[in-house]
Amino acid sequence: MSKGHEEREGPRKPVHHLLAALVLAGVTMTVWAAWLGWDQHRDAHPDGSTTGPYEAWQVIGLGLTLLAPVYWAASRKYVAAAVLGTTTGLTVAAAYDWSDDASGLFVIGVGLVMVGSLVVTALLSLLIASLGRKTGTGRPGH
Repeated sequence: MSKGHEEREGPRKPVHHLLAALVLAGVTMTVWAAWLGWDQHRDAHPDGSTTGPYEAWQVIGLGLTLLAPVYWAASRKYVAAAVLGTTTGLTVAAAYDWSDDASGLFVIGVGLVMVGSLVVTALLSLLIASLGRKTGTGRPGH
């Protein structure tokens, strides 16, 4: 890459990272709605206990679906965008979805979603970015 191209690309780099984070946040909220947003009822069992509203397969599906956009961003060295976009999307979606809880305990759940997604997405993104660097498949300059 010529020095002139690098200089022209320099000021746009933060914009690309910001756009990637915003796109990831939007994709994440959409994926949440697709997997979890439609299921709002709890299942009552004969012993009086309740579970739900989500089944394990829905949460697993959400996590597996989010692997693709996280991989896309991290493999292009948008690690911060992958982490912050995905974490923001999950946190906002959980807060919106659970905000009708009268007990107020939803705040704890939202906090756990935020911390958990931050840690897992950070580790996964760093792993993806480092594997791309080792194998030479990373996309420098993107």
